[in-house]
Amino acid sequence: MLRARSIVSRILWMHVMAVGTIAVLVPLSLYFLLVAETTSLHRESMREQADRLAARLSLVDGRWRLTLPQELQDVYSEAYGRYAYAIVDADGAVLFSSHNAEQRIFPDAPRSSEPEFLQVQRAYSSLSGVVIPKADGDRTVYIEVAENLSHRDVLIDDIVSNFIPRVAWITLPILLLLLGVETHVVRRVFRPVWAASQRAREISPRRTDIRLSLQDIPNEIAPLVVAVNEALDRLEQGFRVQREFTADAAHELRTPITILRTRIDTLGDDRVAEPLRRDLETMTRVVTQLLEMAEVENMAPGDGERADLRAVAADVIGFLVPLAITQERSIALSGVEEPVWVAGHGEVIARAIRNLIENAIRHTPAGTVVEVSVEGDGSVQVCDEGAGIDEAERELLFRRFWRRDRKRSGGAGLGLSIVKRIMDLCGGSVAVANRPEGGACFMLRFRLAVGSGEARAPARPEPQHAGDAATHDA
Repeated sequence: MLRARSIVSRILWMHVMAVGTIAVLVPLSLYFLLVAETTSLHRESMREQADRLAARLSLVDGRWRLTLPQELQDVYSEAYGRYAYAIVDADGAVLFSSHNAEQRIFPDAPRSSEPEFLQVQRAYSSLSGVVIPKADGDRTVYIEVAENLSHRDVLIDDIVSNFIPRVAWITLPILLLLLGVETHVVRRVFRPVWAASQRAREISPRRTDIRLSLQDIPNEIAPLVVAVNEALDRLEQGFRVQREFTADAAHELRTPITILRTRIDTLGDDRVAEPLRRDLETMTRVVTQLLEMAEVENMAPGDGERADLRAVAADVIGFLVPLAITQERSIALSGVEEPVWVAGHGEVIARAIRNLIENAIRHTPAGTVVEVSVEGDGSVQVCDEGAGIDEAERELLFRRFWRRDRKRSGGAGLGLSIVKRIMDLCGGSVAVANRPEGGACFMLRFRLAVGSGEARAPARPEPQHAGDAATHDA
C-alpha cells in the first residue's frame, strides 16, 4: 500500500489518529474518575449516617435504647425506601431495624473493630453500605446502614455538585497532550522539507553539483524542488561554460605568445626587445594563471588521497630556486624532518605552495630570505621580509584579479585566489599575518590524512637541491 504523500492527507490522517486516541482516553479517564468519586461520596454518606445512629444509641440499665428524631425517622421510612439500618448485637440478634424488618442487612458481615464497607444483592434492589462497631463497657453492637442503589435519587445531586470541580483540572493536561501530539505530527510531516532546506544550505558557487532529493517530499512541494534542481542545472552549466571559456582562451593565447616571443628574439635592437620581453613575461604569467585557475576549478579531490607535505614543499622549493637566484633572493626550508601526511593530491598542494613562494619572492626585497616552514600538525608557513599586509587588505587578498597597486606590472592578482580555491578543495584553510620584525607570513593548514600516525611506506627521497640543505642561498 502506497503511503499518502500529500501534506493535507498526511495531516488529516495523523490528526484523525491523534484525536481518535484522545477521544478514547478522555472518556475512559472520566469514567474511572466518576466511579472513584461516586464510591467516595457514597461511603462518606454511609459513614456519616452510621455515626448519627451511633450517637442516638445508648445503654440504659443494661438494655440498649435507640432514640431517633423525626428527621431520621423520615429518612429511614418505608415510604421513602432509600435507606435502611439494622443494629445487631454480638450474637447476631437484631435489636433495632428500619421498616421493622427484624433481619440483618449484611448477614455475612465480619466482626471487626474497624468500619467495613459491604454490598449485597436482593430481589429488585442492590444494597451498599457500612458496618461500624459501637461499644459501651464490655458490650458491643454493630450498626449496619445501607443505601438502595436502585433508588432514583441516589447520588445525583452530589455527583453534579462535586464531580465537575474535582475533575476540571484534567482539562489542562489533555490540552497539553493534544498540543504535543499536534507538534509531533507537524514536525513529522515537514521533516523531509526541513532536510531539503538543510541540503540547500550547502549549495554555493563552489558546490553547484548538489541537488535536492525528492525522496519523501510531499506532492505540494515536489514541483518547487524540481524547479530548484533545474535552476541549479542551468547555473552549473553557466559556471562550466565560463570555466571552459577561460581555459580555451588561455590555451589559444599560448600560440600567439610563443610566436610573439620568437619575433622579439629576432629583433636586433636590445633596447626595444628588452621592454617587450618583460611585457611578454607578464602576459605569459597571466595566461598561465588563467589556465591554472580553470584547471583548479575543474578538480575534484578524490577520497583517500594523501601526500607527504614535507616532500611536496621540498620539491616546490627545488623547482623555484633558479627563479629566486635570478632575482637575488634566497629560500629556506625548516620545520619537521619526518614525513607529514595530509589529505589531498600532491600536485594540487604543490600549486598552492608554489603560488605563495612565488608571491613572496616578488614582494621581498633583494638579498632577503623567503622562509618556508613545515610543521607536524599539517601546516605550512611561507614568510617574507617585505612591507607586510594592511589589516584592511587581508580580506581582499584572496579575491580574483585584486591587486594593491594596479599600475604595477608582473601579475594579474590570481595567485592568492588560486591558493584559496585549492585550500577549499582540500578542506583546509589559509590565513595571513604580519611578522613582528616586518614582512608577511601566510599559513596553509591541511587536514591530516586518516591513519597518518600508523606505519606507512617510506617517503620518496627529497631532491638534493632541496633536501640536503635547509637553506638555498642565491
